[in-house]
Amino acid sequence: MRTHNAEKPFYCTECGYYFRTKNSLDSHKRIHTGEKPYECPHCGKRFSQISNMRTHVFTHTNDSPYQCDECGKTFRDSSQLKSHQTLHTKEKLFQCSHCDKRFNRKTTLTAHQILHTGEKPYYCHVCEKSFSRRQHLVKHQRTHTGERPFKCSQCEKTFAHSSHFKAHQRVHTGEKPYKCCQCEKTFTESGNLKVHERLHTGEKPYKYKVAR
Repeated sequence: MRTHNAEKPFYCTECGYYFRTKNSLDSHKRIHTGEKPYECPHCGKRFSQISNMRTHVFTHTNDSPYQCDECGKTFRDSSQLKSHQTLHTKEKLFQCSHCDKRFNRKTTLTAHQILHTGEKPYYCHVCEKSFSRRQHLVKHQRTHTGERPFKCSQCEKTFAHSSHFKAHQRVHTGEKPYKCCQCEKTFTESGNLKVHERLHTGEKPYKYKVAR
């Protein structure tokens, strides 16, 4: 149980958190009530916090008022700038509570900690399959939508996944980045290299029974 703190006299009856000012408490309470009093003047989207609304407005105006002193790169909000600045300082402020690993971004820490907890917070609204990372959910959803966002500029063939798109591009470029360590023969795809390597190892390819 949280105890009363003289420096934080304002108390949330819902979750027990204390706050320094009444405004902070009122802002926090919107988490419980779902109230969203701040409306974007461009699209009408509503927000519970005015800071989130102001950051959202930048998506309409393309403003990025926060600039990195090291490289000049600009950002829409201060949290993005602070996260970026750790790339220059090499500072790793965020430590995993399960192991000794440290990270320079909170989002990277959060993604790492899921490896310990086994949590899969991202759910597909079509089939309810769950994923540990958002990008895995995005890729999965294309199996339902049929979306193929990656388009080859040479032949206009489209692909659902970037890995398949990159592999296809080698058909045009002739690039063969996968090399056999036994005979140095090269291949455009890793799968073809693995099949070839069985010639050296003597490993038999997998056989699948066909359902009748």
